[in-house]
Amino acid sequence: MAKRDYYEVLGVERGTSEADIKKAYRRLAMKYHPDRNPDDDSAAEQFKEASEAYEVLSDPEKREAYDRFGHAGLGGAGAGFAGGSFSDIFSDVFGDIFGGGRGRSSVQRGADLRYNLELDLEQAVSGDNVEIHLPVLAACEPCDGSGAKPGTKPKTCPDCSGAGQIRVAQGFFSLQQTCPRCRGSGTVITDPCTSCGGRGRIEKRKTLAVRIPAGVDTGDRIRLAGEGEAGFNGGPPGDLYVQIAVREHPIFVRDGKNLFCEVPIDFVDAALGGELEVPTLDGRVKLKIPAETQTGKLFRLRGKGVTPVRGGGVGDLLCRVVVETPVNLSEKQRQLLRDFQASLADGGATHSPKGSSWFKGVKDFFDGLTR
Repeated sequence: MAKRDYYEVLGVERGTSEADIKKAYRRLAMKYHPDRNPDDDSAAEQFKEASEAYEVLSDPEKREAYDRFGHAGLGGAGAGFAGGSFSDIFSDVFGDIFGGGRGRSSVQRGADLRYNLELDLEQAVSGDNVEIHLPVLAACEPCDGSGAKPGTKPKTCPDCSGAGQIRVAQGFFSLQQTCPRCRGSGTVITDPCTSCGGRGRIEKRKTLAVRIPAGVDTGDRIRLAGEGEAGFNGGPPGDLYVQIAVREHPIFVRDGKNLFCEVPIDFVDAALGGELEVPTLDGRVKLKIPAETQTGKLFRLRGKGVTPVRGGGVGDLLCRVVVETPVNLSEKQRQLLRDFQASLADGGATHSPKGSSWFKGVKDFFDGLTR
């Protein structure tokens, strides 16, 4: 039976890159691997055919000969592999998944930790020094993090001879896997430390002073290098990341470097004008309200906002005026308002230009519907 074209077997075009050829073979090998298709002769044959094609097309010299002369250019190797073995090919393609002969270092960096820290707005804006308490895995002092009883040392793992990996045969494949006895470290502890039980680390409660820079906001992180979990077998510790969250403030709302607040005023001050004391994060300031001020008007107090933590000019405080309607009126006050309202009616649209304009627009709208 004539052999199929190797490019056709892998489903790629001539001129395809070596990386794409490897991807194509990996896809087919995973699909037709005998372990996934037990007792399926057809799958085994397709797996063998794909492996043979990859063995040739992944070798630059063999591929050049094949491109020029076809199967005849392989020097009689068309009936099988031109060299190597299934195991070599499988290791080459799947080495990054199954270890590929790379040992695992017994020295490992400790894990990074995260601490959620809530701040008041005043702390976030002006900066502060805060003490935090958190549990961490620290190196065991009696054994100095080795896990072995003081005066002893970890011994070379007898199963993997210190390599951290063992070779496992699966059919005609030979794969490398992490050694189950030493878990890839290459050493075993025969006489564990009584303080940590051979783990090399113990849980401790740590107290740290954290400097909060002025201007931080929700979502910012502060990195404390080396304050994470202890490493394994003398490895460096991880880092601690303090995640900032700013609590809601009863008066101010922050938007970047600016602050917002609502200032209620009575309708007499709104109509006649006046002067109010408004709060800022630095203290009280005077805010002049001009006559005929309407609800929603914004007053900007420059430089009374936030200095951003990453630099830039200081923000502003924006005060939004809300005219408050009086409540719990006495009958005398109600009558005074009725008299006041009647006096306004004599002026027509002069006293309420927006209201008059709006009602005129409503009248014109309904008049248009009845035409």
